[in-house]
Amino acid sequence: MDIKQLDHAKRHLTTSITTLNHLHMLAGGVDSLEAMTRKRQYGEVANLLQGVVNVLEHFHKYMGIPQIRQLSERVKAAQSELGTQILADFEEAFPSQGSKRTGGPSNVLRDACLVANVLDPRIKQEIIKKFIRQHLSEYLVLFQENQDVAWLDKIDRRYAWIKRQLVDYEEKYGRMFPEEWCMTERIAVEFCHITRVELAKVMRTRAKEIEVKLLLFAIQRTTNFEGLLAKRFTGCTLTDQKRPESPLDPTNPFLEDEQGEDMGTEKDEDLAKPRKPKAPDNPFHGIVSKCFEPHLYVYIESQDKNLGELIDRFVADFRAQGPPKAGTEEGGAVLPSCADLFVYYKKCMVQCSQLSTGEPMIALTTIFQKFLREYAWKILSGNLPKSSSNSGGLTISSLLKEKEGSEAAKFTVDELCLICSILSTAEYCLATTQQLEEKLKEKVDKVLMERINLTGEMDTFSTVISNSIQLLVQDLDAACDPALTAMSKMPWQSVEHVGDQSPYVTSIIMHIKQNVPIIRDNLASTRKYFTQFCIKFTNSFIPKFINHLFRCKPISMVGAEQLLLDTHSLKTVLLDLPSIGSQVLRKAPASYTKIVVKGMTRAEMILKVVMAPHEPPVVFVDNYIKLLADGNPETFQKILDMKGLKRSEQSSMLELFRQRLPTPPSGADGGPSLSFSAPTPEQESSRIRKLEKLIKKRL
Repeated sequence: MDIKQLDHAKRHLTTSITTLNHLHMLAGGVDSLEAMTRKRQYGEVANLLQGVVNVLEHFHKYMGIPQIRQLSERVKAAQSELGTQILADFEEAFPSQGSKRTGGPSNVLRDACLVANVLDPRIKQEIIKKFIRQHLSEYLVLFQENQDVAWLDKIDRRYAWIKRQLVDYEEKYGRMFPEEWCMTERIAVEFCHITRVELAKVMRTRAKEIEVKLLLFAIQRTTNFEGLLAKRFTGCTLTDQKRPESPLDPTNPFLEDEQGEDMGTEKDEDLAKPRKPKAPDNPFHGIVSKCFEPHLYVYIESQDKNLGELIDRFVADFRAQGPPKAGTEEGGAVLPSCADLFVYYKKCMVQCSQLSTGEPMIALTTIFQKFLREYAWKILSGNLPKSSSNSGGLTISSLLKEKEGSEAAKFTVDELCLICSILSTAEYCLATTQQLEEKLKEKVDKVLMERINLTGEMDTFSTVISNSIQLLVQDLDAACDPALTAMSKMPWQSVEHVGDQSPYVTSIIMHIKQNVPIIRDNLASTRKYFTQFCIKFTNSFIPKFINHLFRCKPISMVGAEQLLLDTHSLKTVLLDLPSIGSQVLRKAPASYTKIVVKGMTRAEMILKVVMAPHEPPVVFVDNYIKLLADGNPETFQKILDMKGLKRSEQSSMLELFRQRLPTPPSGADGGPSLSFSAPTPEQESSRIRKLEKLIKKRL
């Protein structure tokens, strides 16, 4: 019990002694503080003030004691007195009224700054504000709106002035302010804010005088200056003020090299001119240059004009130089003008994104769209050769040509080359437009991304591609027409023996061998569109061939055998069509082979049915249904016509045909059923062997 009491007594005694010591320090400290403040001994004040404030915190719970409260009030009064006195000292050293410049820094003021660090933060802010305002007062006078140097053409002078000021500040006052106040950066930032406001004012007043070269010059010099600030300062002071929203995304895709293959060539190096010192996330970006944004319509309008002139130049160049020459490097190659167009687009996009990533980017995109369409119309569609059968309808001349069995007017080799070249160019434009859309979306402010959509322009290029393929198909198709007409006019009833392939087959093969290798060589870079051409041609030619086959009537047995041989020759050539006349034998795409096999097998089946005896009728009808799997009575009627059956025989056959038709599964229409499968290559070759034996026997 006694020891416990002793412990208590000891503890209270210690606390009492400590508190009395603190009280002694506090009383002495306050006295010294007041004396030093009067003598402006700020160096000692700075250290002492922090100690007094710390000690005072220990007396927080004793504020009820009048003497303690009085000491606390004296400390507050001393702090307030110090604040007022220091501000007055700075005002005297750097008067805000009158332009008389002072003798420079002093140790007194340097120590005063250390005191300000311990005082209410507003004192420090006031000192900074006063000093910067005084330091930049000359700037506002020199570059007043009515001064010659205030205009954009002399914008360099502004930046030269602040650079000199900052060097001057560092030399004279660099040591006066504590380093953590970042005074050099603060002066630079305040200069930027003033400059932004002043430039905006002068540009509003003289908006009519702003032309694009001047605007770009001013922007370039300003962004260069912003880049310089980023190299020199960290931007740590920008957090105290409202920072202009930084429109530059830190992942600026144009800092790494663009996909060179599509978006341009060596010329790209000078595309990013406006801002050489590139910092991906420059905190100073836009701090001054934001003021140019309302005037960027001048830049957009000039790009509209430039692109219009560029397209006109492309048109003139195309007229002067003519289409790419066949058999040369150029043959079927992408037109050089489209690469020039996209290089120019890239340059504009990079430039505009450095000026603004807001509405001006949307305006630029609209102009890009306009000239992509113009390019597609004026350079691509506008230069596609006109085909004789383009009208679609039958002209008198085409009817006459068919009558005489003469050759249809075909495209020249150069014209075929040109079509391929336009197709390749449209494909390049389609792919590059897609990349352009992605790049624009990367660059523009996120809220505006949805408004960038180049689908319509991509569709325009797709249309050019399909029109080009259609022209190539029509040309070869039309070239084969006279041969098919000749085939349907031959007297198939009076053919006496089976010989080699007929002249009309030789003619068709000749046209295929003339056109296809040229098209293939010129579409070497766009293989998929060459395959599309092959598929479209076959899809057009085979039904036409079958229609002409139905016109060959009546046909004798030998005539049908000859036609079967011809059909087989055509089928062989069509299967080989993609690599015809090529040194490199490439297997034709399966999708293509399937179309040929299916279509030409149907032609062979038609002839086999024609060759079959029509007695007994039931066997003939069942054989037809099995081989052709076509439930359409019109097709059956055509077969009967080819066999040369009389009308009376035909009607009983048709009746029998209707009875023998299997009932279609529910939901299916009575059209041709596709259950029939194409023969395998093995069956195919054995059939051909039989046919060859048959021909030898006849011979």
